[in-house]
Amino acid sequence: MTITTGTPAPAAVRPYESYVYAYPHKTAYRPLADRPALRSLWAAEPKDALSLYLHLPFCEVRCGFCNLFTRIGAPEGLTTRYLDALDRQALAVREALGDDEPVRFAAAAFGGGTPTFLTAAELERLCDLAEKRMGADLSAVPLSVETSPSTATADRLAVLADRGTTRISIGVQSFVDEEARAAVRPQRRADVEAALGRIRDARIPVLNIDLIYGIDGQTERSWLTSLDAALAWRPEELYLYPLYVRPLTGLHRLGPVVACPEAEAREQTAWDEQRLRLYAVGRDHLLARGYEQVSMRMFRRSDAPREQEGPSDHACQTDGMIGLGCGARSYTSALHYSFDYAVEMREIRSIIDGFTATEDFSRAEVGRYVDADEARRRHLLQSLLQAAGLPVAEYRARFGTDPGADFPAELAGFAARGWLDTSAPDGLLRLSPSGLAHSDALGPALFSPGVRAAMAAYERK
Repeated sequence: MTITTGTPAPAAVRPYESYVYAYPHKTAYRPLADRPALRSLWAAEPKDALSLYLHLPFCEVRCGFCNLFTRIGAPEGLTTRYLDALDRQALAVREALGDDEPVRFAAAAFGGGTPTFLTAAELERLCDLAEKRMGADLSAVPLSVETSPSTATADRLAVLADRGTTRISIGVQSFVDEEARAAVRPQRRADVEAALGRIRDARIPVLNIDLIYGIDGQTERSWLTSLDAALAWRPEELYLYPLYVRPLTGLHRLGPVVACPEAEAREQTAWDEQRLRLYAVGRDHLLARGYEQVSMRMFRRSDAPREQEGPSDHACQTDGMIGLGCGARSYTSALHYSFDYAVEMREIRSIIDGFTATEDFSRAEVGRYVDADEARRRHLLQSLLQAAGLPVAEYRARFGTDPGADFPAELAGFAARGWLDTSAPDGLLRLSPSGLAHSDALGPALFSPGVRAAMAAYERK
């Protein structure tokens, strides 16, 4: 596919506008006036390759950079009440899916929060919910579970291994204790290493380690220290995340006060340059040590098992997702829906309390309808942000159009910046190394005006 431009070289952009892990973002969701019944939403949807996601909004601490939907700790009985509500929700959703055609789950994940905040017995119950209520065969599909150093205990890991977990992801962020403290993440390297040892002892096939670059005081040398400490465990996957300081987070509240807008702009530019530099250092370090780049953030060991990717007939761009829990999203072809979203702890607690008190989960309450244009944008986003790129024939088969015709200005702008791989084979739209490095600018550039307006109008809480 050829993209040409006749425009002058574009102005510089900020490389770190937003991490696009889903589209549209939850800040574009709104209460649904029609409160559609789940049964009607799913009636005509394909159900032979669904994803199942269970959200646990509990953590032992909240890191300074975290804006995820999670609370610190759980008062007596809250996790039991939450699992009770999950059970009610699962029953309602499974009934809504109907029995007219077989329902098959192609992949499953437990996220949060920290799912291993639950006790071993509670994790057993969580797995039973996925299997006995929803019908997901956890021993036959890829199952990914998130954990933390302090909750990756031997008894919890044994449950996950016995129930078929194929991938465990642990947030380490830094092996340098001073950097962990700077990110408001209280942990010691010795505890991290002990947790990694327990994970390897559990023999879960795929270990992923999350690391963060751009922490205050971090240098290339200290970044390489963390990378090499992670590589010593030969993880099958590594995720390298740029640090963001988002509103209402701990780091945002602790942020420095700058003297004037010009000084703030200089600090932002210097930080952007630091993160780009550390990204390149990390990328090159991993590529030289037998890892392949899957996306801006994800790196996979070239000899790692691939069973965690799911069957070949499952595609995140097109197949639906069932999300259970008050921080989970569900996707149909026409509607993305969830529950209310917040970052501030008091608001999160209130939403969780409301969820645990809910008896009727038969309707979608909060979400955003997805029209044909948004479906095209989502498909392009989710494909283009992967290093493998977008086969244009797949896009054309689904939509009957060409991405170059649907998004001429956006793609021309990417080409003008050097973000598209001009050496890609015909019929493949793929990012260049520079394009991958700027994924957090490129992704938001594909947001529709409507989604941008909704996100801008969202009242943070």
